[in-house]
Amino acid sequence: MTVDFALSQDQEDLRQAVRDVAATFSDEYWAERDEKHEFPWEFYKTFAEGGWLGIAIPEEYGGGGLGILEASLLLEEVAASGAGMNGCSTMHLTIFGLNTIVKHGSAELRQEILPRAADGSLHVCFGVTEPDAGTDTTRISTFARRDGSDYIISGRKVWITKAADSQKMILIARTAPRNETKPTDGMSLFLVDIDSDKVHLQAIPKMGRNAVQSYEVLFDDLRVPGSTLIGEEGNGFRYLLDGLNPERILLAHEALGIGRAAIRRASRYAKEREVFGRPIGMNQGVAFPLAEAVTHLDAAELMARNAAWRYDQGLPCGREANMAKYLCAEAGFRAADQAIQTHGGMGYAREYHVERYFRESRILRLAPVSQEMVLNYVSQHVLGLPKSY
Repeated sequence: MTVDFALSQDQEDLRQAVRDVAATFSDEYWAERDEKHEFPWEFYKTFAEGGWLGIAIPEEYGGGGLGILEASLLLEEVAASGAGMNGCSTMHLTIFGLNTIVKHGSAELRQEILPRAADGSLHVCFGVTEPDAGTDTTRISTFARRDGSDYIISGRKVWITKAADSQKMILIARTAPRNETKPTDGMSLFLVDIDSDKVHLQAIPKMGRNAVQSYEVLFDDLRVPGSTLIGEEGNGFRYLLDGLNPERILLAHEALGIGRAAIRRASRYAKEREVFGRPIGMNQGVAFPLAEAVTHLDAAELMARNAAWRYDQGLPCGREANMAKYLCAEAGFRAADQAIQTHGGMGYAREYHVERYFRESRILRLAPVSQEMVLNYVSQHVLGLPKSY
């Protein structure tokens, strides 16, 4: 099988089309949405009307039927436009999260959900993380107990992106107590309505990406019909794993985009800002760190493209997806940090926007999996070292 990371003309056209649409929303637009904690509805509706939200949803459900590479290029260009994680997070979950329903949902569930997600009329959030479980999903305590043909769900989720702007949540809950010998068994996935007096939301004040907020979500004996179960009861964790590699690949490209936006602004400032009678970009102390940052971005991009290509070819890609997420998150953050340094004191000012890129790039070293957990994966599954946790 020939490996060719050169983009096709269709893929280049896709990038340019996204670039053109995203460019109609300025850095000032994103800074204002972030400062006011306002969801960027104008941006979201523009991309929904353009048919971009369903890029990876099968064509029979109104989507574009394209691969993870095309979806990644879309999000990379959105981030690179200056929208950063605020822009990407409006559509990220629609692109990757619904893959679980595509693969494991019933025909009725797919027909009910996917067309509305593709046209932007339905918002779905993803409920996995819990305060007392964190990265160890097997320790979740949210429980769904059977009551006739229904389930009654009680528990608490945290860091749920876009919960207040969503009508439904893909939720993982225990349907059987944790078995120490098989801890991943007994968890199930549900697609539940969250517009209910049995669901309580609390926004989490945080450092960045404030236009798309994160929430703590409390379920107080929420009754849901059995038809909301995705796939088979007890296999939810296995279904969840299907989304991990594509999510890492998408977020890797988002990190690249933020890094590109930061370098673009820093390079422009380095050409225009004069100190001691010459542009600061003439000084190697300014130029070399920027050159080094863009070199790391380009190198990380190759791993991200490799991971996306392998996923779309149906090849194993756990190694590549995890490494891509690690390398791109590091490169994107490094570029944003250097952009602040290039601006000097003005880099700390909101006026130049690089402080926002810095805040938004930082989250990608934590989520959806920390850099340390990626290294755990590589240590165990690539190097064959003993599991450390």
